[in-house]
Order: sequence, then C-alpha cells, then structure tokens
Amino acid sequence: MKVAEFNRWSREALVAVESALEAWVPQDTPAGLGWAMRYGVLDGGKRLRPLLALAASRAVGGDEGAALRAAVAVELIHAYSLVHDDMPCMDNDVLRRGKPTVHVQFGEAQAMLAGDAMQALAFEVLTPEQGMPPALQARLTGLLARAAGHAGMAGGQAIDLASIGRALEERELRDMHRRKTGALLQASVLMGAACGVAPGAVWQALADYGAAIGVAFQVVDDILDVTQASEVLGKTAGKDQDHNKPTYVSVLGLAAARRHADELRVTAHEALARSGLGAAAGLLAVLADRVVEREH
Repeated sequence: MKVAEFNRWSREALVAVESALEAWVPQDTPAGLGWAMRYGVLDGGKRLRPLLALAASRAVGGDEGAALRAAVAVELIHAYSLVHDDMPCMDNDVLRRGKPTVHVQFGEAQAMLAGDAMQALAFEVLTPEQGMPPALQARLTGLLARAAGHAGMAGGQAIDLASIGRALEERELRDMHRRKTGALLQASVLMGAACGVAPGAVWQALADYGAAIGVAFQVVDDILDVTQASEVLGKTAGKDQDHNKPTYVSVLGLAAARRHADELRVTAHEALARSGLGAAAGLLAVLADRVVEREH
C-alpha cells in the first residue's frame, strides 16, 4: 500500500473517531465528571487501537458503523486504563499526552470516577438500542471485556505492580505484557474483524497478527522510555528505570530489544500473509510498521 493512500485513510479515520468521541463522551454530568472524562480521552493520543479496529474491519468487509463503535469503545477502555495507571497508587505520574494527568488536574477521587465512567461508557457504546444486531453486540462486548479484565489488561497491571524491584525472565515479562498491553491491541484487531466476515483461518491469522504487534508495541515503548525525552514522548521518560520496573530493555538490553521488535514485525507480516486477505490487509501491514518505527 502506498504511503499517501494510508495517510489519506488514517486522516479520515481519525476524524471519524474524534468526532464520535466528541459526541459520545458527555459534558452534562453530575459534579463536572464529564469534563474529567473528556480531558482524559479527547485531544491526544496516537489512536492506534481505533485505527487497528477500523483497518481490520475494512480488511474483512465489515460494517463501518459497528466498526466505529468498536473503535471508540476500545479507545475508552485504553483511556480509562491510563487515567488509573497514572494515579499515585499505581505509577504516580504527572504527565500524559503532553499535559498534566487527570488526577493532577481534577483530583484523585474525580480521576478514579472518570476512569470508572469511561469503562462503563465503552460498553454502553457497544450496545445501542438500534443499528447493531444483538449477536454482534454480545461478541464485541465479550472480546473487549476479556481483554480488559483479569485475564488481560487488569491482570497484566497486577503482575506489573507485583514485579517492581524483582528480576523477571523474558518468558515472565512477555506474559505480563501480553496481558497488560497486548490483549487490548489484539482485541482491537479482532473486534474490527468481528464486524465483517472472518472465517476460522482468517480469524486465527488476525489474532496472531494482533498478538505480535501487541508485544511489539510494548517492546518499542520500553525502548523509547530510555532513548527519548519527556517532551517527545508526552509522558515522563525514564520512569520505569526510576521505579525499578522490569522492561524489555532491562531484561534483554537495548540492542536485543530492538532486534526483538523487528522480529515481531516480521511475525505480524507473516500472519497477514497467511490470512489470505492480500491487498485488503494493506492498512494492517502499514500499521505494523508504524508500531515498530514510531518515535513517541
């Protein structure tokens, strides 16, 4: 796929996602809660997860309206996780997406409630009263819930917090990040695929693709944490090292971590080749490259 074609698609997709978030994340809420929610999710972020959902849906001829809801829902879950992750009881960070974190701006209690409300809103977005078949609503809800819960993101975060100051083997590190970061990225792909027609072999290939880029994203995140400045990242650089947390760089070393990211990119492309989707998977192929090549 040509870069210009991808860039044109991604611009249009991002406009659709931002417009939907603007419309669906409320302002009119008790005690200003909506403003904390909107602060935490609007006007920032790479929107990788929504792009993956929309690209996967397009690859399998999915329903665009359903895919947009899937894209917004997964971004809401991601945003809520960042709000909670930044709080003093977790990573205790003061900078996110180039601005003060939600708890710094609105207080800890409001930040906790904003994250809770965004999580609930994600599932509300997936279950409209009209316009989506109930079976698809149930499937998307199940995919997202499993990725966000004890077997996925929340479980991975629990492992992460329990591992501070403890040396992990690569196998343990991979399992942690497969849950903490990878599960939601993989779910983004599969939720998009669920909006169209993806027979068993195609579904498995897309699941393998999602798993590979899910880990690759975290490997690159760990690399950037020690190679980029906070101003570039939009969040506090070097915090993992300062907190004595295990990362791919601390376990493998910087050069080996970079090689591993490239290996995972190859794995992702191989999975797309197995899918048989051909040119229809072009957007997903470019996104795999962008995950590994990104600088923030």
